[in-house]
Amino acid sequence: MFSWSKKNGKRDPELFQNVSDGLKRLYRNKLFPLEDTYRFHDFHSPALEDADFDNKPMVLLVGQYSTGKTTFIRHLMEQDFPGMRIGPEPTTDSFIAVMYGEQEGVIPGNALVVDPKKPFRKLNAFGNAFLNRFMCAQMKNPVLDSISIIDTPGILSGEKQRISRGYDFAAVLEWFAERVDRIILLFDAHKLDISDEFSEVIKALKNHEDKMRVVLNKADQISTQQLMRVYGALMWSLGKIINTPEVVRVYIGSFWAQPLLVADNRKLFEAEEQDLFRDIQSLPRNAALRKLNDLIKRARLAKVHAYIITSLKKEMPSVFGKDSKKKELISNLGAIYEKIEKEHNISPGDFPNLKKMQDLLAGQDFSKFPALKPKLLETVEDMLANDIAKLMTLVRQEEAAMPNQVVKGGAFDGTMNGPFGHGYGEGAGEGIDELEWVVGRDKPSYDEIFYTLSPVNGKVSGAAAKKEMLKSKLPNTVLGKIWTLADVDKDGYLDDEEFALANHLIKVKLEGYELPAKLPAHLVPPSKRGQEQDGSVPTVLFPGDKRMDTTKKTKKERARYPDLDPLPLFHSSCDS
Repeated sequence: MFSWSKKNGKRDPELFQNVSDGLKRLYRNKLFPLEDTYRFHDFHSPALEDADFDNKPMVLLVGQYSTGKTTFIRHLMEQDFPGMRIGPEPTTDSFIAVMYGEQEGVIPGNALVVDPKKPFRKLNAFGNAFLNRFMCAQMKNPVLDSISIIDTPGILSGEKQRISRGYDFAAVLEWFAERVDRIILLFDAHKLDISDEFSEVIKALKNHEDKMRVVLNKADQISTQQLMRVYGALMWSLGKIINTPEVVRVYIGSFWAQPLLVADNRKLFEAEEQDLFRDIQSLPRNAALRKLNDLIKRARLAKVHAYIITSLKKEMPSVFGKDSKKKELISNLGAIYEKIEKEHNISPGDFPNLKKMQDLLAGQDFSKFPALKPKLLETVEDMLANDIAKLMTLVRQEEAAMPNQVVKGGAFDGTMNGPFGHGYGEGAGEGIDELEWVVGRDKPSYDEIFYTLSPVNGKVSGAAAKKEMLKSKLPNTVLGKIWTLADVDKDGYLDDEEFALANHLIKVKLEGYELPAKLPAHLVPPSKRGQEQDGSVPTVLFPGDKRMDTTKKTKKERARYPDLDPLPLFHSSCDS
């Protein structure tokens, strides 16, 4: 939330306009000087520009050819985009940035990298071979109003195809990975082999596992048994490449608008699609936090890079033997890493890849490296310790001010409302469109149990109901919630309709569905409809025609009607 300037030895706070403005100024004034001094951009990543902080959240799609990347984009937007080609053969041979624009059209790569409003200017470093295979497809679509999507060429197998690209494919993907909000790896259920180039790409994305999601596409083309085996094989293959203790989230489904070939797993596919859609829809809301997180990662890497460069400079001789010393330092870079780690108390995970760093250092003149400048490092330390914490407060404020920042339009709206919404008419939603009370179907069987509990004045006490409800073997926390929902009139007892409702909710839970936070209108017993559902306690009739509020009974009244005194329900002390 604040930037700091030193005045009379003290730091005076300066308000930022917004998170984007704060990130730009922190990077420009505090982190960039350190990066520039120690040539960070020659080793790791080009300098950031204002467009990198202002751009919409981006989703990067990566996968082997014919895994359905372009079809996936078409499915999300429910509209063709300029330059789109779909087919079983390798069709997409270019990087296509699908973005919002009032005028539909295509912007070629060479024109795209000189546009200061687009976050692609630094891609110019990959040369014409890449720029000729890069374009921006602009169109007016509500989905693109919130996010941008990057379609990539299908990854091929074989050394010949990899070399013939003419540019470093893995390096380009790594550049995008640093700047996007979500990376989706697509696999075809029929083609699980991970080629050498795909393996290289996944390893290049190693530092961005938090952004990575995996989609097992075209899963409707195989049976349930085959799907189980394919899923296991995919997890095994990914485990060999992504060396992390956490399991990567894999979404299973068929992401296109065509009939399912094998519909046995329809419910699974629907649930998985909704989970993935929710993940993508959350991107605009979390965009500022992601940019802040990426800036912190970049700052930590820049600090480590500065220590590496200054350590190499320090070890170089003044006049003779520079070449031999350089080779010795490069071969012993691992030991230098360990020394820096101990001296400055830096986590091993903050260091750059050893092999990649050795390759990059081979072409550098160590004698031209700058010496250590503590003030630059102190400035970055101050940014991480103070400014980032203040900016985090502003992130939360912006999130609270715009709570409904979600992706809308296209496939995201297809299942929002109506009978085709996920879970509609299932679980607690069963019978939502029916005129008759859905619980009434099974009420006769519930009534048989109800009358064995010896109801008094048409109601059973909490103790009697509890004994029956415990037979479900559900936890007390769940049964307590069911009691709260079923006791519609909040009198501490259950009549025959409320008892039937309680058993219906138990059935819903046992079938694997979640309980509603509030009782849906269609589940309210017919005799209770129209009563207040705000938790207020109505007056109820007790034996002897005595009208009283059960929550306000006196000791004398409780002694007079002990059988109807509400008992504490579903607590650990009352399980007997």
